[in-house]
Amino acid sequence: MRIDDAQPRAIICASGGIEFDRVIPYKPLVDEAIKQAAFQPAHVVVLQRDFVTAELQAKRDVDYAELLRATPVEAVPVPGTHPLYILYTSGTTGRPKGVLRDHGGHAVALRFSMQAVYGLAPGETIFTGSDIGWAVGHSYIVYGPLLRGCTSVLFEGKPVRTPDAGTFWRLVAEHQAKVMFTAPTAIRAIKRRPRGPAGPPPRPEWPAPPVCGRRALRPRHVRLGRAAARRARYRPLVANRVGLAHARHAGGAGGHAAARAGSAGHPVPGYDVQILDEAGEPVPAGTTGLVAVKLPLPPGCFPTLWNDDLRFQESYLNTFPGYYLSGDGGYRDADGYVYIMGRVDDVINVAGHRLSTGEMEEIMAAHPAVAECAVLGIADSLRGQVPLGLVVLKDGQAIGEEAVERELVSSVRTQIGALACFRSVVVVKRLPKTRSGKILRKTLRQLADGEGVVVPSTIDDPQILDEISAVFQRRGIGSALENASDCAI
Repeated sequence: MRIDDAQPRAIICASGGIEFDRVIPYKPLVDEAIKQAAFQPAHVVVLQRDFVTAELQAKRDVDYAELLRATPVEAVPVPGTHPLYILYTSGTTGRPKGVLRDHGGHAVALRFSMQAVYGLAPGETIFTGSDIGWAVGHSYIVYGPLLRGCTSVLFEGKPVRTPDAGTFWRLVAEHQAKVMFTAPTAIRAIKRRPRGPAGPPPRPEWPAPPVCGRRALRPRHVRLGRAAARRARYRPLVANRVGLAHARHAGGAGGHAAARAGSAGHPVPGYDVQILDEAGEPVPAGTTGLVAVKLPLPPGCFPTLWNDDLRFQESYLNTFPGYYLSGDGGYRDADGYVYIMGRVDDVINVAGHRLSTGEMEEIMAAHPAVAECAVLGIADSLRGQVPLGLVVLKDGQAIGEEAVERELVSSVRTQIGALACFRSVVVVKRLPKTRSGKILRKTLRQLADGEGVVVPSTIDDPQILDEISAVFQRRGIGSALENASDCAI
């Protein structure tokens, strides 16, 4: 679908990648995708890696090493609004959403953020634990650091089992990284590992960088949560959401603000972040609402969807005229700190009470036995919806599932109240996620409600849904799963 939408002249890939101790050949996947696509690219450029060799098709496929022997040509000048890249969102059905970025605005925003958001000076080092194909990867492994004149650490591997859960800390120590930028999923994976030879060091020391002694951990993409933040230990802590990175704790362009656990900080210059009610009116401090950015948008925000301006308007601008709707829910406290509580569709309605599943997840994640969790709003004939908790326990936990469920239900009811109607917790081995680490809550909700589930093409491992479906059946929770086992990855 993405080949048909983008209609690329060439596809560039490596011959394969490494997943812990497995080698995954990429070229057969690319060949199959091209076979299924209506649009046929003229060329496939392949970087042959030394541990797996791809078979090249005559005339169409090109060895990357051959291209390097070509005669260099001058760069081609383009307008600042010229497309830089298209990045497809992890939608589940219908036509893909190709988020478009431009050259000039994106460069300005990334260059500015390296100083104002991340506090990095030329010559300093950043370690970004991300795949280079995702927005954070190329933005803060390649573009941002190079525009600022910084050193960037490129790492192929996971935060655990490569070789152990102390890997990230060793990279930071070895390369004297001033900033570590990674996903909450990575921190939760580390948190899940027991301490000891196979787990993270008891108290890893972050060395003083050569220029500045400030230390920072920057989570990306999704809400980190206070429990994972405590596990990460480092301050200041910044959570990124809404477009580029709309909030900050530390920075050169507006002073230095103290970190607050769970908060994304204050908006950076150019972002007029507002919390709106369903009528589009600003709400008082401390009130949860819809996170929006008042127009005009600053450089770096995506200008449109690829070949679909109308869909861009309908999805992001038409709901509240004069505002860009982020799709997130959150609030601002009396001091202006922004808190992102999760996607808007993660707010559930229990007997007329609008409740944040993110708040319940915060409480569950604080339990010492819980590695990660998710809360869904499932259908209930009496109350409309009721919450269902899913938890993954830390490795080596001896506590029984019934005891965990009892303690988590008690914690949520104590801190939120009986109105949450939080009564059920299910222990699972894994949670289904996209390959960028986002939990597929909508898919889980469909599974729990007994709806037909079309497995998203972006799922990391479709077998997880079979595992959870079996657990739901044992617990009497409805399920109707389509094409889970044979889902194309």
